[in-house]
Amino acid sequence: MAEDLVSLPHEADPTAHLVGARTVETGSSPWVQATRIAFVAFYLCTLFAALRWLTSNVIEVGAGNRAVVLHMGAIVREQSSGLLWAWPKPIDQVVLVESAETLIERQVQTLMRSQVALNADAMAYDDDEGEPVSDALAGSGYLLTGDGAIVRLDVRVFYTVSDPRAYVLQYDHVLPALDRLATRSALALCAARDLDRILVARPELVASNQGDAEQREQLRKDLVGQINRALADLEQKGAGLGITAVRVDVQSALPQDSLNAFNSVLTASQQAEQELADARSDAARITQQATQQADRSLQVASATASERVAKAQADTSAVNYLAASIQNRTEPDLLMRVYRERIPLILNNAGSIITVEPHSDTRLILSGTEK
Repeated sequence: MAEDLVSLPHEADPTAHLVGARTVETGSSPWVQATRIAFVAFYLCTLFAALRWLTSNVIEVGAGNRAVVLHMGAIVREQSSGLLWAWPKPIDQVVLVESAETLIERQVQTLMRSQVALNADAMAYDDDEGEPVSDALAGSGYLLTGDGAIVRLDVRVFYTVSDPRAYVLQYDHVLPALDRLATRSALALCAARDLDRILVARPELVASNQGDAEQREQLRKDLVGQINRALADLEQKGAGLGITAVRVDVQSALPQDSLNAFNSVLTASQQAEQELADARSDAARITQQATQQADRSLQVASATASERVAKAQADTSAVNYLAASIQNRTEPDLLMRVYRERIPLILNNAGSIITVEPHSDTRLILSGTEK
């Protein structure tokens, strides 16, 4: 009975129980609300992530690109510029490739001199007594020409993607394979050409060798042809790279030591040409002076000869006239008259005269007149 009396107030007051229940419900409602908000947020995030994943391969392909779609790793289709719809990753994978009109530049790395060799060269130039470059590095970046010279080529290949499917399949091997093909083509072409047909090694011969200039220009075209033929061979063997070489830019140079030697030869050639030109000028001047002196001497000799001929003709005119008269017998007494005129002068100049009769032994000696 006492227990009933004790519990009676609680049972007699029904509001107390309702107040307690409302108190418990009111105390737990913030956690319920927080849980609901978190659940809704998680649901929205999951829904957004799923939607984002489903539309991850809905992209716009630009005008300078093409898209290759791989379904489970296999190429299924190719699409040009426009809106592309594809299954999300990893079901479908979309690879963007340059368009057929886009030129891609590639500098052939295997033809460049390695950095280790360049550092060794720099050390050798800084210190003449430094360690020599090893054989493995000595020929790095150099090509051998047909006449036994060496040359360095900086080759830049411009290519386009002609087959996007093959390009995507061989993507990791395209650039190394292109470097090897360009290097092999450059080796073959340089071995078949002299140095002057690759670069201007001797500027003094440029004007006289027009064929070498044409060969230097033809080198780029031949290099493009060699690379494209090698690419076609790979395609026939089922290992095509999906690219086509369009243009090749080649910058040729000589090694530093060879360049210094060529510069020295060029300087010596220019000095020799200058000295030769000076010698030719001196020879022309001396020849002109000698010609003038010869002409002057010839004129003097001609004048002297003419004078002597005239004097000889004057001196011999009488004798010639006398000989002609005797031969023609125009004046038979002319010889005796000349004899009478000239013999006294002759006898006057003689110291003594001995006259001998050819048919007699007698002699007549007449003493001449003393001067």
